[in-house]
Amino acid sequence: MIIGGVERESLTGDRRQIVTPRDGSVLTEIPWSGVADADAAVAEARRAFDEGPWPRMPARERGEVLLRLADLVERHRDEIARLVTLEMGKPITVAHDIELRALIRCLRYYGGLADKTAGEVPPTTEGELALVTREPAGVVAAVVPWNFPLTIGGWKVAPALAAGCTVVLKTAEQSPLSMPRVAALALEAGLPPGVFNVLSGDGATVGRRLGEHPDVDVLTFTGSTAVGRHFLRYAAGSNVKRVHLELGGKSPNIVFPDAPDLAAAAEAAAWAVFFNSGQMCTAGSRLVVHRDVAEEVVDRIVAAAGAWQPDDPLLPSTRMGPLASSAGLDRVRLHLARGLEEGASLRHGGSRVRREGFYLEPTVVLADRHNTLVREELFAPVLTVLTFADEDEALRIAHDTDYGLAAAVWTADLGRAHRMSRRLKAGTVWVNCYEEGDMGVPFGGVKLSGGARDKSRHALDQYTDLKTTWISLG
Repeated sequence: MIIGGVERESLTGDRRQIVTPRDGSVLTEIPWSGVADADAAVAEARRAFDEGPWPRMPARERGEVLLRLADLVERHRDEIARLVTLEMGKPITVAHDIELRALIRCLRYYGGLADKTAGEVPPTTEGELALVTREPAGVVAAVVPWNFPLTIGGWKVAPALAAGCTVVLKTAEQSPLSMPRVAALALEAGLPPGVFNVLSGDGATVGRRLGEHPDVDVLTFTGSTAVGRHFLRYAAGSNVKRVHLELGGKSPNIVFPDAPDLAAAAEAAAWAVFFNSGQMCTAGSRLVVHRDVAEEVVDRIVAAAGAWQPDDPLLPSTRMGPLASSAGLDRVRLHLARGLEEGASLRHGGSRVRREGFYLEPTVVLADRHNTLVREELFAPVLTVLTFADEDEALRIAHDTDYGLAAAVWTADLGRAHRMSRRLKAGTVWVNCYEEGDMGVPFGGVKLSGGARDKSRHALDQYTDLKTTWISLG
């Protein structure tokens, strides 16, 4: 872990073995944080914010540090990508070409944006001057997930640092290796000690302590809705810190018979649920397809699944690696068994593959809207298929979930595209594509998917306070 600019052991001496999902072997052993380590990290972040140079540094200079960090991450891209693959099973090509690309672009985006966030001078009466300024919010605790440890970690750390905040980041239990390496490079880039601290540790102890800590001003979390509720309680019971949540999803991928290219829609539907082994909060895990083309689209997806057979994630040719943990694989298999008992029909896959590691076949099931596989977020390469007859029924099926993170619509009808995208309750709607976007657009959801927004200029709102200064000119 890195606390106060120093690589440290846990204050208790605790260590944890890290198992790689690639083959189930012990990869390494690392320091494992406890409450005392969380307190130490927050104390360093508090000191760096209250007394250090970072919040007082010209915004342009903060941006330059982030730009230097992006260059260092680029230089060490192969090494860091390998850490990501080993810790959570992401295929090495994906880790290198997508995960690391996302982090580098994020750092460069906020590095360039750091000195371009202006205040306001609202109109007032004669003899009065009002200034509205944005000031860094303070100490930020970031609790990040294992599925995209650097992408999502970057979405939180980069805007917080650009705003002038200091950060304590807790890695996920399954992926504690890559972010400390990035934090070490941040020190090399010129980030002052204590500005960016990284902890390992269990969520129930370290995550809870960060949520309850009175010296944490802002907490940002991506993960399950159940844990998000806990963070709201922790904040309410402590200093009422701001809590920004990006939670689960059960995203509908809606295909109309007039889709511009049904073959492309089917390929995208396969990608949307098999990429990253389905371990995405935005995964298109519910295919909502018009009954007139359902058979053709499902047949195409089943055929496409052959290209997604899981394999060793260190092989450059591998498209889909293992699930991130043995517990995750066991949970998914139990859900599959229950869903089949409830009447779901298995069209493809469903079995564990390889003797070593945590691999599951790409899986396609047909089910009704009451089935466990349709209701629960599986975080796995499991596609559930539902059919509809018209727009209204498609919307009813799409909204028949507590989540509202993302959705997609495939149609050549411009009017339908507008109607559906306006009516869908989701933070992002893709039309004739899936999972597209860049750093310039916000990311987040509604309903039980949380209300926070990562990415874009809007993320800076979460890490700044608005201050009004009213001056009487006399």
